[in-house]
Amino acid sequence: MIDHDRLFKELLTEFFIEFIELFFPEIVAYLEPDSIKFQDKEIFTDVTAGEKYEADLLVDVKFRDQETYFLIHLEHQAQPQANFGRRMFRYFARLYEKFAKPVYPIAIFSYNAPKLPQPNYHRVEFPDKVVLDFNYQLIQLNRLNWRDFLQQHNPVASALMAKMNIAPEDRPRVKSECLRLLATLRVNSARMRMISGFVDTYLQLNAVEEEIFQAEIAKFEPAQQEVVMEIVTSWMQQGIERGLQQGRQEGELAVIMRQLNRRIGTVEPELQERIRQLSLTQLEDLAEALLDFSDVADLAAWLESQGEG
Repeated sequence: MIDHDRLFKELLTEFFIEFIELFFPEIVAYLEPDSIKFQDKEIFTDVTAGEKYEADLLVDVKFRDQETYFLIHLEHQAQPQANFGRRMFRYFARLYEKFAKPVYPIAIFSYNAPKLPQPNYHRVEFPDKVVLDFNYQLIQLNRLNWRDFLQQHNPVASALMAKMNIAPEDRPRVKSECLRLLATLRVNSARMRMISGFVDTYLQLNAVEEEIFQAEIAKFEPAQQEVVMEIVTSWMQQGIERGLQQGRQEGELAVIMRQLNRRIGTVEPELQERIRQLSLTQLEDLAEALLDFSDVADLAAWLESQGEG
């Protein structure tokens, strides 16, 4: 499964200023770029619901030509959520209370549907009075046209085009254009791998689309084509390595399940699922540990010790 929050957090942390420049140039006019400091994650407990929430990204920034600071709170949402505006206000109120600094709230929605415009406010009102009118900036990627970002000389644009409003027939071209734009940017190899990996994660092509993608690359200028082909070759190598890793993991899993069935009897579906979630290293450890198992309780205890479930 794709860890959407991790991918977006890594991208937006690494390219935070570029993200602000792309979507909020008005903020760039009054922040001091050299003052940016990422805060430790903030965890909020909802006492009434008994749930914990973690703010995605919190950045401490200095006002330009001033000695005062403000916070930028950036929240990524990979799935639609009811009452999201209320959640943003709750974050705002607690951050403002804790740090006593102005808070600039931004939300970025990366899900594919719904495509209807989503609200960017939380309001409390009565027939005769508006008690609260809280607003936040909202970037709804599925409502942005990728073509509008083709000429943006910005690494965030080259990544996020992969999550914008894309017609099915345009997927191969969008992927090629993401890489073409990336090839024109002066970023180091680590940053290039991050962006290209982001694009490849969200634009996996079928065989027919892959042919169109290759044809699009062939139209590039020689210098751009060389960079892009290096990226594609890297993807292919990573795909082979992932396939080998997956094969080893599936083989190890099959052996372990046979050994467990012989040693402690049939393993219930819930425990089987937890075993499938183990890494290859954990499976290898389990292969040794199960030799000492007497019953299913030993298996359950071992899984608990691995922090699974």
